[in-house]
Amino acid sequence: MSTSISTHSQLQKHLEAVAKPRHLHWNRFGLLSVRNYVAGALGSLGSVEEHSFNEGQGKGINLILRLAGQQPDLPPLLVGAHYDGPLNSIGADDNASGISALLVLAERWAENPPRRPVWIVAFDQEEWGMLGSTALARELRQADQEIRLMVSLEMLAYTAEKQNYPHPAMRAIYGDKGDFIAVVGNTGTEPMLSGLASQMGQHVKTKVLPVPNAGRDIPDVRLSDHSPFWDAGYDAVMVTDTSFMRNPHYHRMTDTIDTLDLPFLEAVTEGIYLSLSMV
Repeated sequence: MSTSISTHSQLQKHLEAVAKPRHLHWNRFGLLSVRNYVAGALGSLGSVEEHSFNEGQGKGINLILRLAGQQPDLPPLLVGAHYDGPLNSIGADDNASGISALLVLAERWAENPPRRPVWIVAFDQEEWGMLGSTALARELRQADQEIRLMVSLEMLAYTAEKQNYPHPAMRAIYGDKGDFIAVVGNTGTEPMLSGLASQMGQHVKTKVLPVPNAGRDIPDVRLSDHSPFWDAGYDAVMVTDTSFMRNPHYHRMTDTIDTLDLPFLEAVTEGIYLSLSMV
């Protein structure tokens, strides 16, 4: 079986398992079902840590799989996506797409170790205010844990004829059509962004956006699990299809698998694998 067919079938399988109502308060059974599925998929590749946290009312569990790299003494990459879903939504793009890509990447890296260690993290309670990533980023900083780069996979599978932006001036730079994947990073990631975009661009049209001040001047770019890592002083990027700036099904029951562009998701996954494997 070719890599392309294998990747497509794996993504489809994971999407079908994860794209369902799943929320701490609205559909707890769905959340537990998805958590068990993700834990099982990661557990087939190695030992999975259940990282429990209690941020206000947002009790939850992050799932962490640590994969050894070819040079295990190097600071690790942390690649994550959130497995909880929004209120009143199937959550196919948000964020079954990110989790599906994460699971495929984990399997690839387990079979073919990258240059440095990779920590695969499935975050809980992103939709409740990035609570899982806030807890983990804080604990890692308190432990003085070095991280080469944190990568948040956030909505990866929607394309559209029309693309909106937080600032109208960005249209002249990035174009009118929602046919690209965006990589949004803090200023510390700027030396890496062009290389990431170049390698990802071998599979999918890629645009980069470096943001100063941890994105506080553009609040829309902070709405995922990378922002707590920015706030904790880590370099981090969000890989995204730009969410509600493109996808009209955002946080609605219409966010279903049949609205997604699966060849685009496959291309994004391959691009991420290529770009991160040698960071």
